[in-house]
Amino acid sequence: MPSMPPVIPLFDAPQYQEEGNSVVNQHIAELTLNRVAEAAFIYEHAMDWLLESRFSENNYKTYRSELTTFLHWCFDVEQASPTAVTRRMMNRYVDYCLAPPRELIAYRNVAQFVLNKEWGERQPNPLWRPFLGKKVDGCEQPYRLSDKALKTKMAVLSSFYGYLINEEVTERNPAVMWMRHSRFGSTPVQAAASGEEDEVRVFSDLQWSYMMSTAERLAEQQPERHERTLFLVSLMYACYLRVSEVAARPGFSPVMSQFRRDGKTGIWSFYIPISKGGKRRTVAASRELLEALKRYRGYLKLSPLPAPNENTPLFVRHRAAGRGRDQGLLNANLGIRQLRDSLDELIALAAGVAAADGFDQDAAEMRTLTVHSIRHTGITHDINYNGRPLSHVQADAGHDSIDTTSQYLHTSKVERHESAAGKRLDRLKAED
Repeated sequence: MPSMPPVIPLFDAPQYQEEGNSVVNQHIAELTLNRVAEAAFIYEHAMDWLLESRFSENNYKTYRSELTTFLHWCFDVEQASPTAVTRRMMNRYVDYCLAPPRELIAYRNVAQFVLNKEWGERQPNPLWRPFLGKKVDGCEQPYRLSDKALKTKMAVLSSFYGYLINEEVTERNPAVMWMRHSRFGSTPVQAAASGEEDEVRVFSDLQWSYMMSTAERLAEQQPERHERTLFLVSLMYACYLRVSEVAARPGFSPVMSQFRRDGKTGIWSFYIPISKGGKRRTVAASRELLEALKRYRGYLKLSPLPAPNENTPLFVRHRAAGRGRDQGLLNANLGIRQLRDSLDELIALAAGVAAADGFDQDAAEMRTLTVHSIRHTGITHDINYNGRPLSHVQADAGHDSIDTTSQYLHTSKVERHESAAGKRLDRLKAED
């Protein structure tokens, strides 16, 4: 076994990162099983956020170094998920960065990953350290973190937390809170607006109709590829799912028997054993979702509905994996990136169909929406069009607070004006 650095770098260069790294995967799996249950969940989100900056080499390098240091501190030092970090804990992180352990300081810049010729794979560089000190005339100087570097750290973490908030992984940004109360807080931090211009981004009724009709057409034309796409988008919308809740990752492999029938009531639901914050929840399944499940299982030559403890993977591969621990397996579950790519492709195709039908503005709007917009759309439609009670939607969405669910209530300016126009100042006074 090659020697490892005391802190394992987590993110390789963009061209290698998406392929995965066996050493990093094993490390994340061990963290998930033994220290922080959310480690793999957070790592997947960190990777997605980081890869958004892959076309800017300088940004990517800065972001990955800071993320690695922060996640090391969370997972190894505090043994806590980033979602549990408070402003007070962020103070401890700053103190850690101001005076890191001596063994974590290097005095020359080296690559985070190197090629191991014996293995034929890239591995963490044993010489890499998360902190970089300076030498003067060949002598190592006491480690010092400048105010500029500290503010850069907080800016990177604030951006990362902003991404997690948008993905509904957390509801707070401890980096912003720390900055507000630090010596850098004399200039007010510009908080994100929460008014009319900051609405939850969802598909309109017309846009969503194009999504579903395109998925159905694709499934009819190329069932070997798109029956899975049709069921995936149906499940994501009907149960307001995050991609991470139906994707394989270390410690979790979704299976068909997550669809469960209550023996007393006969009601079917979809069970999510691992979600945000390590919580579990059960989502009510609609009749149309069950029909979609029957269609998908019929294509897979399975019984119409799953039996208890059925271990058939929820979303199977179309072809065997070519590398990694699933190499050669055809029916292995798909990971976050494969599922996200499939849904991104559907959004692009549906937007193209809308444009061809003359709905250019709708097509342009659809192209700006993300996979997570499917969850937002399911919640929004259920509250505003299907008339489901907020408390029911809150439970199915896994929201901690009814206030979070209430953000999906949509009332247009015209409707607000019309409802306010007839308000009386004195209801008992006779009208003239």
